[in-house]
Amino acid sequence: MTDNARARKLADRIQVVVAETLDRRIKDPRLGFVTITDARVTGDLREATVFYTVYGDDEERAASAAALESAKGVLRSEVGRQTGVRFTPSLAFVPDALPDNARTIEDLLDKARAKDAEVREVSTGAKYAGEADPYRKPDDEDDEASDPADKNEGPASA
Repeated sequence: MTDNARARKLADRIQVVVAETLDRRIKDPRLGFVTITDARVTGDLREATVFYTVYGDDEERAASAAALESAKGVLRSEVGRQTGVRFTPSLAFVPDALPDNARTIEDLLDKARAKDAEVREVSTGAKYAGEADPYRKPDDEDDEASDPADKNEGPASA
């Protein structure tokens, strides 16, 4: 078994090698605008998962996934040549869920902004149900004239 630092270094190198090879050597017309976002390697360095995103609609994503699957052998041999490890890890391509998650969060934030604007509009002409400041505050004048026992003047002498 290897340490996590070595697996992480190999994963980073695989990410770079796959991205460069896709850019320079793979000339598949089905391959759209693909971005390699991350790579992860198992602890035994035998399997690598490469995460990618594709800019476009569902048809372009499916075509790019098929192109990546067909280019898997060329990419694996290039990874083996450039990394120099004893056993070249097998590659698995997985679409990254990050853009979908970001889109969902943006939609939720837009809904929250719309609700905030609605509350702001409703509260624009609203008045308080009671006084503007419902908390009681002691008056400074009343405190001085009210109770002389509160002041520490000491005992009265006779």
